Order: sequence, then structure tokens, then C-alpha cells
Amino acid sequence: MPLILLTEPEEEPLSLADLKLFLKLDHDEDDTLVGSLISAARRHVETVTGRRLVSQIWRLVLDAWPADGVVHLPLAPVVAVEAARLRAGDGTPTVLATGGWVLDPASSRLHVPSRPSVLRPFAGIEIDIQAGYGGADDVPPGLKQAVRLLVAHWYENRAVDSAGGQIAVPIAAAALMAPERAVRL
Repeated sequence: MPLILLTEPEEEPLSLADLKLFLKLDHDEDDTLVGSLISAARRHVETVTGRRLVSQIWRLVLDAWPADGVVHLPLAPVVAVEAARLRAGDGTPTVLATGGWVLDPASSRLHVPSRPSVLRPFAGIEIDIQAGYGGADDVPPGLKQAVRLLVAHWYENRAVDSAGGQIAVPIAAAALMAPERAVRL
């Protein structure tokens, strides 16, 4: 069940100005570094929690339809199904009508009542989904704070390795991410 990022977020959950204020930086020399740390911290929070912070488009690739017709989407929160298609053996796509599909955003499940035959033995189904809370203003405050804390920690500890006894992720950031983790049973 591979996931392919199709569209990067148009913005980060926090601006460079917000992080510079948090870090008490009054110069521009580290703007590129801080910007890259913001992106890295967002991706870290997304990986740990299973939640996408700001809107982005992903492609889920399946080999076969689930027997019960319920596709468990590995991302949250899922906002919409953007498109779906079957791939033939030669790679030719056939667009699927998704009008009858039912998306449950709360559980990241997609019910596909009518499942057409898959045309090749692997990677024959592609489902494009929009995931994320929306824009930067829609991201939960606890997750924004986790991003802030990660950026601050990584900015202040650039040259420290794990042998130096530094904590890789600040405890406060881990605590803020923990209740937001998408749990699969």
C-alpha cells in the first residue's frame, strides 16, 4: 500500500517570522536554515502522528480491492477523494467514478461499494486523496507548538550527536504529539 506525495503543502504550519520570534532571532543570516527546519519539523510531526498538518494531495496505490470494500486510508485527516483510476497492464489509466464512494473522515475509511476488476496483478488501483487540516490557521495549537519546539531544539543543537547525551526529540514535543497519534487496530 505505497503512498506517493503528489502535491506538497502550499504553506507550512508556522511562518518564518513566527519561528524567528520564538527563537528570538533578530537577523536574517539563518532564514534558510530555519525555513528548512520548519519543513523538517512538520514532516516529523506528520510521521509520528500519522496526520497531515496542512493540505496536501497523496496517491494511495493498491494491488487489489479489500474484500469488504473498505479501504483503510493511512493518512488523517482525509478531506476528499480527488480522483481514482485503474491501470491496465500497459499502464493505460481508466478513470473511476467516485460518486458512490463514502468517505468517513473521522476514521479515515473509504467505502467503495462497486469495485471494478483490477486490470493488472500489482499497483493496479490508484486513489488520490486530499489530507490535512487545511491552512496554517487550521492546524491544532498543540501540533504547532510541537513544530516550534522541534525547530528550537534542532536549531540550538545543530552540532550535537547522540553520543553527547542529547535528547533527539524534546519531551514536551513528544508529549504534544502523543494524543494526536492516529491509532490503527
